[in-house]
Amino acid sequence: MKKRTFRISAAVGALTLAGVAVSAGVSFAGTSTAREPSAPAAADPAAAQADGFVGGRLAVPDALVPPAGHVLGSVFKARGVQIYGCTDAKWTLVEPAASLTGITLDPVQRSTALHFRGPSWQSDTDGSLVEGTGPVSAPSATPNSIPQLLITAKTTRGGGVFGGVTYIQRLATTGGVAPAGACTAGQTTAVPYRAVYRFFTTA
Repeated sequence: MKKRTFRISAAVGALTLAGVAVSAGVSFAGTSTAREPSAPAAADPAAAQADGFVGGRLAVPDALVPPAGHVLGSVFKARGVQIYGCTDAKWTLVEPAASLTGITLDPVQRSTALHFRGPSWQSDTDGSLVEGTGPVSAPSATPNSIPQLLITAKTTRGGGVFGGVTYIQRLATTGGVAPAGACTAGQTTAVPYRAVYRFFTTA
């Protein structure tokens, strides 16, 4: 699949979330973040800070590029779990539960958030929230990992970091795949995963 490289322009399972909190300095070594040769300093300091935050530029599949007229507003690194339950002897996704640390573009500042059933993302910095729908999928660059996604915002709340979000990308995924084999009704399991989430707004 043809990929294009984009420069980043910026930054319920409640019980489970308590166990997956992550500091702002978490490393994502080993993810599919693509590093590129050294280049002149970015004209946009916010873009340079966002690139540095995730450790380089991300290779984005064409299918996961938002429509024209939408710009990157923030970028977050996530560490958490994908929670599965047993339905008809098969593991079925119940919800994600992850802690996010990120950086916003305007103004450029650090931010933190939670990711949970919906799928939803809520800022614990300003309380704003976005809930997504209609995901478009592309394979992860990391074997045995959940797919990368482009998700359309269905509803938003508040005027903070997530208040004006239109699209969400889930990129650089690692882990999170449901266990292989059959299961017993009533069983649940939590599979660790990591990802980079990018949130877009209208230009």
